[in-house]
Amino acid sequence: MKIAVIGCGSIANSQHIPNYIKNDKVEIKYFCDIIPERANAAVEKYGCGIAVTDYHDILKDDEVEAVSVCTPNNVHPVISMDFLKAGKNVLCEKPAAKTYDEVLQMQKVQHETGKVLNIGVVNRFNSAVQRVKKYIEDGKLGEVYHVYISFRAHRSIPGLGGAFTNKDIAGGGVLIDWGVHYIDLVMYCCGDPQPLTVSGEVFSKLGVDIKNYTYRQMWASEPDCNGVYNVEDSVTALVRTAGPVFTVHGAWAQNIGENETYIDFMGTKGGIRLQYGGGFKVYTSEYDSLVEYEPEFKTEDMYEKEINAFIGCIESGEKLQSHIDTAAITAKIMQAIYDSSEQHREIDLTK
Repeated sequence: MKIAVIGCGSIANSQHIPNYIKNDKVEIKYFCDIIPERANAAVEKYGCGIAVTDYHDILKDDEVEAVSVCTPNNVHPVISMDFLKAGKNVLCEKPAAKTYDEVLQMQKVQHETGKVLNIGVVNRFNSAVQRVKKYIEDGKLGEVYHVYISFRAHRSIPGLGGAFTNKDIAGGGVLIDWGVHYIDLVMYCCGDPQPLTVSGEVFSKLGVDIKNYTYRQMWASEPDCNGVYNVEDSVTALVRTAGPVFTVHGAWAQNIGENETYIDFMGTKGGIRLQYGGGFKVYTSEYDSLVEYEPEFKTEDMYEKEINAFIGCIESGEKLQSHIDTAAITAKIMQAIYDSSEQHREIDLTK
């Protein structure tokens, strides 16, 4: 299967491209990036493919069956929809789009074309996450009534003043960048329950004074003091669903020197604390005793599983857990958090 990679930045080079190369069913025909040096570097590094700077050059190539969209958030929708309309299957990195309305447009085009549109909510392919989901489905925790979601870091704003902190490009800050993974992971484990009401606030406090922002380290790039910072660096929210209630606390930057990246699933028979990107511990009671244990299991690379599942579902027609239909529910929740913060009121999603 011939594929193309659109956008040759960090996520493409660290995950998408290497895992396509591992898959013996795949041949990368194009590397596309608006920065020619990046596309050319990919051709040279991986020893295959053609470097192009305009994705429109690929649309009419009948040999290309699938593409990975690894661009900034603001062009996810238009690129994905153009490829769907051209008869190509698409794996688009998270978030699907900057707004819920854009996600709905993508979903509509997917339904019209019938081609695959999966979103890069890669934790749905994570070995630990899939086991937590099994614990819940098998009733090991009883009724899961509350999930506490924490993605809090000390001072970790990525590339302050760059694309990550420009709302026109990214769509938002820590919620749309980190929160999408955490909220979507919880939705997956809990069976993608219907969201009912959302109340939230986002805060843009610590990054606004770019010149005087003190930090220990910064990923993505060093601060651009002439750049833009108009997104949130922290968020809090209460999400009621047809299943459990979620409480959300996230921060790229906070004046607490702890990184707290975990999810607590609280049930009537037991609970689980999942360390994001790691393992989990189970808490329960047996024979009038309090018990806790930490399962040990073989882990698989979630990005490799995601890529292989994408190629596999094109061949089989299987609808994956990362399909646009499920990603749209998470997008709806995030949009409601932003809307609630802007309007300073609870958002009713049942109307």
